Amino acid sequence: MAPDGTDDPLAIEPPPEGRIHGHRRRVHLADGSPKGRLRLDAAARMLQDVSDEDTTDAGFPPGEPWVVRRVEMLVPEFPVFRQLVDVTTWCSGIGARWAERRVRIDVVDGPGRIDAAVLWVHLDASGRPARLPERFEPLYASAARGRKVRARLHHEAKPPEDPARWPFPLRFTDFDMMDHVNNAVSWEPVEQALADRPDLRAPLRVSLEHPAPIDPGSEPEVAVVDVDGGFDLWVLVEGVACSTAQVRSVRPAGSAGPRPPAG
Repeated sequence: MAPDGTDDPLAIEPPPEGRIHGHRRRVHLADGSPKGRLRLDAAARMLQDVSDEDTTDAGFPPGEPWVVRRVEMLVPEFPVFRQLVDVTTWCSGIGARWAERRVRIDVVDGPGRIDAAVLWVHLDASGRPARLPERFEPLYASAARGRKVRARLHHEAKPPEDPARWPFPLRFTDFDMMDHVNNAVSWEPVEQALADRPDLRAPLRVSLEHPAPIDPGSEPEVAVVDVDGGFDLWVLVEGVACSTAQVRSVRPAGSAGPRPPAG
């Protein structure tokens, strides 16, 4: 449960005390869709970069990496090309071998904003989940304010039916220093599914989970099932889900007014 008594990690505001890390950057050309909105995969890279900056600044060695287990985003309105954004992160919960980060991408002079909660698993030098280092709690516990988190996943492990599938070819640029597909790449088929559904636009609530890594030599497939208010998506390797996503509109029923441009 969040420190304010809610169960929604995205409702957690910055702590009154404790470690908060951030930077200011711009939405660059490679971050945007053809119509200029910040893409979800580019937003995921922003979350990843500010988190890595924080752990690097805190002195955690690169030989003890962190990997993303799940991400939840609330997008009231997307930032757009050339806008300045503040990207801020703080610890919002702690487990035995993992911790949750809240991250906020906030347009400096405008309404665009993305709130995210990201669960990171701490690994040892052999790549196995490891207990948090002793120095973790003195650095981050005050910001988390006693909130405990679990690493349990929530999405369905397989599509509920046998939908059409299409290949998701891997490229050399998809792999990171862990020698598996970077978590931000898993957002690319989500973006493709959004492009195929021009009526589904912000405000959105999106979650992505990583049950298993995608390793070199894999031949992933993507499956998408439309549901009320959005869609569910799976990236499968030999029928096993390596990432899963849920995308939902959060526009109130019956609300009027134009949506932001598609794309």
